[in-house]
Amino acid sequence: MLEKARAIQQQLSDWRRDFHMHPELGFREMRTAAKVAEILEQFGYRVRRGVGRTGVVADFGNGKPLAAIRADMDALPLQENNQVPYASQNYGVMHACGHDGHTSMALGAAALLSCGKFPGTVRFLFQPSEEVADEEGLSGAPRMIQDGAMDGVELVIATHVEPTTPTGAIRIKSGPASGGVDSWFGEIIGKGGHGAHPHQSVDPFYISAHVVLALNGIVSRRLDPFDPAVVSVGSLNGGFTENVIPERVKITGTLRYTEKRVQEQIHAEIRRAFEIAHVLGGHYALKFQIGTPPMINSPAASDLIAAVATDLLGEQNILPWKDDLGAEDFGCFMEHAPGAMFALGTGSEGFQCQLHNPDFDLDENSLPVGTAILAETAVRFLRGNNNHAK
Repeated sequence: MLEKARAIQQQLSDWRRDFHMHPELGFREMRTAAKVAEILEQFGYRVRRGVGRTGVVADFGNGKPLAAIRADMDALPLQENNQVPYASQNYGVMHACGHDGHTSMALGAAALLSCGKFPGTVRFLFQPSEEVADEEGLSGAPRMIQDGAMDGVELVIATHVEPTTPTGAIRIKSGPASGGVDSWFGEIIGKGGHGAHPHQSVDPFYISAHVVLALNGIVSRRLDPFDPAVVSVGSLNGGFTENVIPERVKITGTLRYTEKRVQEQIHAEIRRAFEIAHVLGGHYALKFQIGTPPMINSPAASDLIAAVATDLLGEQNILPWKDDLGAEDFGCFMEHAPGAMFALGTGSEGFQCQLHNPDFDLDENSLPVGTAILAETAVRFLRGNNNHAK
């Protein structure tokens, strides 16, 4: 499979560069989705468009078992710095997270699988808006699930480019592989007044300072030290001039976790922190926006990917996972079927820039590697070398 993927490396690069030149933000991937659907139809796939608003679902084969391969398509609101022939042509929008590579590798896997024979069905999920949520707080994965993208799926796999891992290597683990993420939006309500007469006011900044200290103590003083978690303040805004104590201060932030009980405890502790407002004579308002769940790689799916990668790349190129509480809505798919995501090394010399950076680029020699692992993992699952990945 790796030889076959390397034989189409130029096509993979051409696709990737085309997507890179024409990046689109979440739920606006009209051109990208149209091109993906057109290519898949040429390969003989049964294609559904407009899934989860701007997503594409494509099936090949018939019946059970059913394995799915997911690729996200959206870009980020960044102005690209790279001076390359394939630099973004859309001002202020850039593929700085490698989704152009994900989409190209999934198309490559679709091309390879369309030429082979296997029992069951392979399904490709080309997902919109992994990076951002819509007006109802939902990103592309749950939107696609609402439209039936995961109906009947028994295994779902994906990859994500990783610039600090060398090209030709991957990282894979079972268990928690990313954090669940929620957002919180708070407001401290005091009593406004003259800056020269603070005793006649209830200063929301003074109260907010105590609330922020309590928030920053949640992980270190309220949670079990062995529970991965983050509580971060992202914004604190209030006031409009130097000599007026305002009535209100807004505080917003994010929280990360890997277990449901920890998520619930963090919510309770954030509420407890805001209760300080009452002690100090003020009031507060607080609401939570529930985000994506943690990504939990199933042991059998992870083992299957690791076995495939070992056969293709050699055991020395299967590296330990780098634990991280960054969010990835692929976890939504894995609430409906066992699955796993592997990190694909794209960091040869000159390509180590971090994700979400205007200088990010990837080593295109990694594209056949990811393509081959995705295709071969799906084939082995469908042929039964998997214990059904459960």
